[in-house]
Order: sequence, then C-alpha cells, then structure tokens
Amino acid sequence: MSDILSLPAGVRAHGAELDQLLRDVHERRREFEALGYVPQDIIDRFKAMGVYRSLVAQRFGGDECSPAEFCRLIERISQADGSTGWVASFAIGPIYLSALPVPTLERLYAEGGVDQVFAGGIFPPQPVQAVEGGYKVSGRWHFSSGSMGADVVGVGIIPPAEGGAALPRMAVMRRDQIRIEQNWDVMGLKATGSNDLVADGVVVAQDWTFVRGGASSLDTPLYRYPALAFAAQVLAVVALGIGRAAIDEVLQMAGGRKSVTGAPNLGERVYVQLEVARIEAELRAARSWFYEAIDDIWRVLVAGGRPEDHLVSMLRLSATHAARVGADVARRAQMLSGMTGVYEASPLAQQVRDAQMVTQHAFMGDITYQNAGAMRFGLAPLPGYL
Repeated sequence: MSDILSLPAGVRAHGAELDQLLRDVHERRREFEALGYVPQDIIDRFKAMGVYRSLVAQRFGGDECSPAEFCRLIERISQADGSTGWVASFAIGPIYLSALPVPTLERLYAEGGVDQVFAGGIFPPQPVQAVEGGYKVSGRWHFSSGSMGADVVGVGIIPPAEGGAALPRMAVMRRDQIRIEQNWDVMGLKATGSNDLVADGVVVAQDWTFVRGGASSLDTPLYRYPALAFAAQVLAVVALGIGRAAIDEVLQMAGGRKSVTGAPNLGERVYVQLEVARIEAELRAARSWFYEAIDDIWRVLVAGGRPEDHLVSMLRLSATHAARVGADVARRAQMLSGMTGVYEASPLAQQVRDAQMVTQHAFMGDITYQNAGAMRFGLAPLPGYL
C-alpha cells in the first residue's frame, strides 16, 4: 500500500527522504498536537520533496500528477500522523486556484514559485464592497486548515452582483495581508491548525478571485477532474491511512508480553484474530472501491471524454464510505488493545480521535448518501453535490 512507485513523480525521487520524514512526523506527533499546527520545518521538508508542486500544472513547472497518485501520497503521510496528512492534503490548492484567469496564474507561480502553500477559509462567505481596484475584503472565516504554514490564502466572499450563488467565490491574497486567530480547540486533528482567518479592508483585484469548485482555466485531464469530489477524496483518504496505521499498531502489539491476568498475548487470542481479519477486509474493500472510482473517471478524462454524473456521484459516495470505514477500523483496533490503547502514549488514542474528526467534515456527511441514493432512482441531487 505504500509502494513508492505509486506516488507522484516528484516525490518518488525523494523516496528515502520521505521515509525518514514520516518517521520523524510519527515521533513528533504529540509535539504537533501541543503546538496546534504542523511546524514550519515539516512544511519546508514537504516543499523540498515536491509535495506542494504535485498538482501544479506542468506549464508552470509543476508535476501535474494524477488524482490517484496524489491520494496515495496523502494516505501514506496519514499513516504517520492524521493531522500532518490532512495539512498535506491541502496541496490540492492548485486545483482550486486553477479557476483563476491564466494571466493571474502565470503571475502567481512566477512570483511565488511552484512550491508555495495555499490555505483557505471559505465559511461563512462575507459580503464585500466594490472599490477602485477590485473588492474591499473584511471579515472572519473558520476552518482554515494549514494556514500557519501558508504562503497564500483564500477567503469566501459574496460580491455585490452575485448574491446567494450556489458555490462561494474566493478572494486570494498574501498570507501577510491577513491575521490568523489561533482558536482551534477540538478533540482530534488538533495539529491541523484549522484556525480563523481575519481580514480588515484588504483590497483584492477581481482577477484574483475565483469560484471555488468552478470550471478550471486549464484544459488537461487533471484540471477537468471534478474539483469538489477531489476535495472530498483528499480528506477521506486521511481516514484510510489512519485505519491502516491502527491495524499495524495492533499487529505490533501482538507479540508483546502476556496479559497481567495471565491471558495469552494479543496475537494468540481467537477473538483478536477474527476481528483483525474483519477490519483488514473492510479497510481493503473500502480502499479498493475508493481508487476504483478514481480510475473509472480518470480513464474517461484521459480519453478526452466527459464523466457521466453517476461516476462523479460514485467519487463522492466512495469517499464518504472510506472515511467512515477508516474511522470504524481505528475504533475497533483500539478496542482490541484493551487499556493500552487508551493512554495518550499509544498512537491508537490519537488515531481514533483523528479518524473520527474526518467523518465530521461536511463533505462526509449523510447528505452524500441522500444525494447518491436519489441519483440511483434517477432523481436530481441537491445543488453543489456534483
């Protein structure tokens, strides 16, 4: 599952460095939780090995890898630490940003390079005032994951002429034009730094705004891939990585000392053998469907076609399913560990919290099942689903 050949080309060239980085991330995960964000030295190492250029268009000097390659990278990082995988997943920024006009993109990458980090605070979208030079942006936005290490940020806005559009528009600005309020105080994914962004009268030119999830200005298979479905996938795959790490943790415990009660060690207990087999099968099945749904659409795009809506729906449904299976696997792995898994020193305690947090994201809500189910009956999904 962690074959280096399945990862983006730029990262493959740094295989040994990635292995060492992920070992360091795993060892420092509690430090990250205490900080409340992934520190800059880790972000810089991700930049150096090409994580943040993975989805940048080749015309700008990026790797423009496939969605499956990128998801496998995030899955692998998440095995080391869920929060770090979540932060790395926002290397999807170039997909969102590709809705900017091409001249704006050329300037963005010429000035900031292909390894710059983008973070966004979309909700709640704030009304903005039209002024000379663009829009005057003020307000507060929640859930800006990875903003502590960002070079560029985007915030949700409502221009005067757009009213209540189905998809929010985002205004892009430099990180130093905005203030981060560190108020991320939650049960899991504590090191994602999903803080509030606060702006006070920042003027943003109209051509530095875009519709989040809107059509890309670039026309290659990657940039025709369904953007909102991709955004859900890169988060859901974090739970798959965590689930894999939780199973591995139980397997590592299995050869340990016998229980203080005199019971056999974990690996010798029949109920543990049965449950490990069940969660292994469930995780692998969810993962297989997750990547199968990606491949189904990728083949259509590479051939120059347009994916049918039911295939896009399967992207969304398989992502929600993967997130929930990953969380369930982590919880059941912790139960097998007995009291060992409830101590903060055990990775399982953190893995359960982090995986559960993934399922709380709006992209992974029950509304996915409602929309996917409606489409199976030939009914229209709610606006914004596809």
